[in-house]
Amino acid sequence: MTILVVTAVPAEAGAVSAGLTTDTVAVRPVGAGPAAAAAGAARLIAMAEAAGRPYTAVISAGVAGGFAGRAEIGDIVIGVRSIAADLGAEAPGGFLPIDDLGFGTGVEPTDPALREKLAEVLTGAVQGDILTLATVTGTAATAARLAETHPGAVAEAMEGHGVATAARAAGLPFAEVRTISNLIGPRDRESWRMAEAFAALTRAATAFQTA
Repeated sequence: MTILVVTAVPAEAGAVSAGLTTDTVAVRPVGAGPAAAAAGAARLIAMAEAAGRPYTAVISAGVAGGFAGRAEIGDIVIGVRSIAADLGAEAPGGFLPIDDLGFGTGVEPTDPALREKLAEVLTGAVQGDILTLATVTGTAATAARLAETHPGAVAEAMEGHGVATAARAAGLPFAEVRTISNLIGPRDRESWRMAEAFAALTRAATAFQTA
C-alpha cells in the first residue's frame, strides 16, 4: 500500500520526504500549475497501475498563500474542497464559474475518510476550501473578491484541482494539504516565510504515512 504525494517543485518534495520514516509514501514533484499537476499526477498513477503496484490514495501537498483571518503563516491547512477558482468565463455581470456554464465542475471534494485520518494526526490544522488558480493573487482587490466569493476558502495554490481531477479519473481517494508561507494580497516576496512553511510541510508529512 503506497500513497502518492504530488508536489509542484522539488523543494516541496524534499520538505515532505524529510518528515517520512517509512516507504509507504511516494513523493513526486510534477511542476507548477493545474495543467502540469493534472498531467503529472495522471502519468504517475497510470505508471503505477501498469507496474501492478497501484497507489491507494493521492495527496496534493505544498506551500500556499493563506486568507487573512482564516489561516496564518506557518499553519497546516487540510482542504475540504479543491476549487478551480478561475476556471470559467467573463461576463458583463462578473465572473461565471464553469459550473454555471454547464461544462462540468470546478469543485472537487476531498475524501472524507482520508481527510479525517489526516486531521487526527495533524491536530490544530485549519480545515477549509483551497482555491486552485493558474494566476495567483497579487492585489488587495483580488484577495477581497476571492474571499467574498469563496467564504469557505482558507488558502490558495496552483495545483490541487489538477491533482484532484487525475485522482477522480482513477477512482482514488484524494486530499490536499498545504502549509502557509504568506498571506494573500499585494505581492511581496520579501514577506514570504518559506522556511516556516517548509518546516510545517515536514511536520505534516508524519500524517501521510498513517493515512
